[in-house]
Amino acid sequence: MPHQKKARTADIEQRLLIDAIFHRYHYDFRGYAQASLKRRLSTALLHFGCKTISQLQDRVLHDPAVFPSLLEYLTVQVSDMFRDPSYFQSLRNEVVPLLRTYPSLKIWVAGCSAGEEVYSLAILLQEEGLLDRSLIYATDINPHALRAAETGVFDMARVAAFTENHARSGARSSLSNYYTARYGRVVFDKSLREHMVFSDHSLATDSVFSEMHLVSCRNVLIYFERDLQSRALGLFRDALCHRGFLGLGSKESLRFSAHAEAFDDFVLEDRIYRKKAGL
Repeated sequence: MPHQKKARTADIEQRLLIDAIFHRYHYDFRGYAQASLKRRLSTALLHFGCKTISQLQDRVLHDPAVFPSLLEYLTVQVSDMFRDPSYFQSLRNEVVPLLRTYPSLKIWVAGCSAGEEVYSLAILLQEEGLLDRSLIYATDINPHALRAAETGVFDMARVAAFTENHARSGARSSLSNYYTARYGRVVFDKSLREHMVFSDHSLATDSVFSEMHLVSCRNVLIYFERDLQSRALGLFRDALCHRGFLGLGSKESLRFSAHAEAFDDFVLEDRIYRKKAGL
């Protein structure tokens, strides 16, 4: 019984902290999966040397320098270039032929983290001869992640996995064509970054900002509760042009969403959907 009481108290503290962050810093985590937040906050407590979430809340509210560090724990920054290679192979084989029919392309990578997927898409588009007419909008709520993504710098230790994924995605060139290596890191070419726009955007509070031909939001919705998932999918539906494409993560689906009827399955095994005509 004491353990249950302690757990209930921690749940209350967590809700109060999330409310405090929203009202003080205007970051809205209220629709995020609570179990996932709980795990991340447990790690954050160790980092900040706090015994309780209430202690952490006090520091978040009264020391503005604390929140940017806490944001690193609350947002998920785990990805790889060409993660789930079959997804990129399906884009290459099934979606790109239809994208070729447009004179210009706008693509939105929502929840771009440190930019792995953004650079993956840029390289794929370059290999398919479409990058010159493309603009990729890369958005995230974490300003530190956005700054990192904009540099195009990654640790050399990660490149072997990037290269393998790229090859399995149906690559038409060598990944090494797109970066230079120096001091244990690689820097991706400026020519790729010229077609990217990095910007702060929250799927919880912000609205649609442009019409897109492809929205790729992978492994983000799994961290949201159902209502926030629905809000995000509604944004993607509204952002997509006539018969535009939506890509989700391998563990995500439109099946039980309120917006399922707005999309056709396009490559279901790789979670690629197409907006229905007339919507």
